[in-house]
Amino acid sequence: MTDARSIKVLIVDDSAIVRKILSEALAGEPDMEVVGTAPDPYVARDKILSLQPDVLTLDIEMPRMDGLTFLRKLMQYRPMPVIVISSLGQASCKAAMEALESGAVEVLAKPGGPYSVGELRLVLANKIRAAAAARVRPPDARPPEARRAPAPITIRETPAASGACDSGLMVAIGASTGGTEAIADVLVHIPKQCPPIVVTQHIPANFSRAFAERLNRICQIEVREAVDGDQLRQGLALVAPGDFHMLVRKQAGGYCVAVKEGPRVCYQRPSVDVMFRSVAETAGAKAVGVLLTGMGSDGAAGMLQMKQAGATTIAQDEASCVVFGMPREAIRLGAVDHVQPLTNIAGAILSAIRAKPTAA
Repeated sequence: MTDARSIKVLIVDDSAIVRKILSEALAGEPDMEVVGTAPDPYVARDKILSLQPDVLTLDIEMPRMDGLTFLRKLMQYRPMPVIVISSLGQASCKAAMEALESGAVEVLAKPGGPYSVGELRLVLANKIRAAAAARVRPPDARPPEARRAPAPITIRETPAASGACDSGLMVAIGASTGGTEAIADVLVHIPKQCPPIVVTQHIPANFSRAFAERLNRICQIEVREAVDGDQLRQGLALVAPGDFHMLVRKQAGGYCVAVKEGPRVCYQRPSVDVMFRSVAETAGAKAVGVLLTGMGSDGAAGMLQMKQAGATTIAQDEASCVVFGMPREAIRLGAVDHVQPLTNIAGAILSAIRAKPTAA
């Protein structure tokens, strides 16, 4: 895709109503064009060859061939940016997470889920712009367990090993486009002795729980979707629920999280800026902030506030990002202490923790 022409979009869904809704949602966007629609992967295959779209929206549940199988074939033979449009059933959410692991760059709920038609118009267009800017790489053919074998990294256990975070240390991670896989690649290398972690990933409601459950299966630490009032403790990572902001608050003996509604920040809910600012206010110099791949600027201003409060800040480098937008903005603001490739970020987090006075 170049700036000189519109983003060409192909919509693949077995529902004529959904194809119509998605097409109409994009009709008024001056920088994109729906070049075609397809009711199943076989028709989509032919239209990809003839229409050469920049971005594909893909349903998971379709006749003749399911979307996940088609995606895997597509990423093998003709890699391109794909946005998965999925229903909210448990099986569909799980399949959507598998689609992200298989190379899709974004996931959205089907119309009639958490989005009104008006909100869908804004969300879908922004997701397509992010996808069009994405650096798509064919996924590694090895199974996740093989390519994410935990590194032999350890830190000395703090007195908070089995309870609240009385050491005061904390790690905050934010990401957007491409972030589900980047977060997994970081957290799988984090040992159980690590201070508590809070994670904000731009992801719709319902999918965030499936995302957290998948992380919990592959990581050494416990990972789960946050609930309002959850206590932070060592060896635990809490993921912000989709469509809710997550903030860190002080409480007796440590920290807890507040999960709440509120206006979108940088067009996002959950917002990385909201989380980072709360961490800056509560943990200050005892925190480590990490900003991974993503479109836009969410997290940049909050990371600057964290750095000004004395936190150590880390951003993913351009070469390893799917989209370099969010890290680029943080670097531009002077908010970043260390820029690292994705493969080095877990080690950079643990090095920053060791350097904190209370980590011994």
